[in-house]
Amino acid sequence: MIGWLRRRCRGAYERLLSRELADAPGETTPTHVAVIQDGNRRYARSRGKDSTAGHRAGAQTTENVLDWCREVGVEELTLYAFSTENFARPEREREALFDLLCEKLREFADADRVHDQEVCIRAIGDVGRLPERVQEAVEYAEGRTREYDRFVLNVALAYGGRNELLEAARSVARDVESGALDPAEIDVETIEERLYDRPVRDVDLIIRTGGDERTSNFLPWHANGNEAAVYFCTPHWPAFSRTDFLRAVRTYEHRERSWRRTRARRALALVRAMGEPELAEARSILRRFRDSLPTTERRDVESLDAEPQDRTAD
Repeated sequence: MIGWLRRRCRGAYERLLSRELADAPGETTPTHVAVIQDGNRRYARSRGKDSTAGHRAGAQTTENVLDWCREVGVEELTLYAFSTENFARPEREREALFDLLCEKLREFADADRVHDQEVCIRAIGDVGRLPERVQEAVEYAEGRTREYDRFVLNVALAYGGRNELLEAARSVARDVESGALDPAEIDVETIEERLYDRPVRDVDLIIRTGGDERTSNFLPWHANGNEAAVYFCTPHWPAFSRTDFLRAVRTYEHRERSWRRTRARRALALVRAMGEPELAEARSILRRFRDSLPTTERRDVESLDAEPQDRTAD
C-alpha cells in the first residue's frame, strides 16, 4: 500500500513539474546540459552486484536522458563517461567499461532514432589514450552521424578539464613563438578553436548524481566561464529519474528568471534616476526583460515607454 502511494505521489509530482516547465517561457530552457554520471559502482554494490552491472544500468539511464532532453528543448548534451582519473581504476573494471563504451557507441550510431532525430555523436577528450577498439568505435559513431546538427551528444572520454586548457595554452604559446600568432590578437575564439575540432556551446546546466557536490574538473571553459547553474542530487546515476531531471531544469529556469528580473530592475532604476536620451540601452533591457517583472513594475515600464524619449527640447 505504501509503495503504491509513493508511486502515485511521484507520478503526480512529475506531472506538476512538466506543467510548470511547459508554462515557462521557452527562452529560459537550457540549451546545453552537461552530466556527471556518478554512482554506478555504488548502485551495483548496494544490490550485491559487480561494477559492470552498475555501468550497464547507467547506460540505460543515458538513453532515457537523451529522450528527456529533447522533450524540454535541450539542443546539446555532454556526458562525462570516462575521466583521466578513471585510468587508475583496476584493469578488470577498466576493460569492462571500455567494452561497454564500444558496444554503446556502435549501438547508438546504428540506432534508427539517432538518425531519425539527426543526433550528432562526437567524443571530446584525449581519445588517443584509449584502447584502439574504443578509438575505432568513436570513429565509427562520429562518421555515421557527422552530418547531423539537430541535436549534439558529446561523450567526454579520457577527459580532464585542466589538461584540456593546458594543451590549448601550449598550442597558443607555440604559435606565438613561431610568429604565426600575434599576442595582441589572442581572444576567446583563439582558445576555443584549440579545444575541439568543432564548436561546443557554452554549458547552461551541470547535473551531478550520486550525492557529491563538486564539478570534478568538468568543462571549466564552457561551464565556469558561462557561470552555469549546477544541480546536485543524491540518486546514483542508474536510479536518476525523469523527476530528478525536471527538477534540475526547473532549478536552471528559476535562476534564469531571477537573473532577468534583476537586470530589468536595475535598468528600471537607472531610467527613473536619469531619464536622459543616452539611456537607450537601459530602455532596451527593460523592453527585453519586462515580462520578468511583477505586474506593478511592468506598468512602470509601460508608462516609461509612453513618455517621449527625446527630451532635448525640455
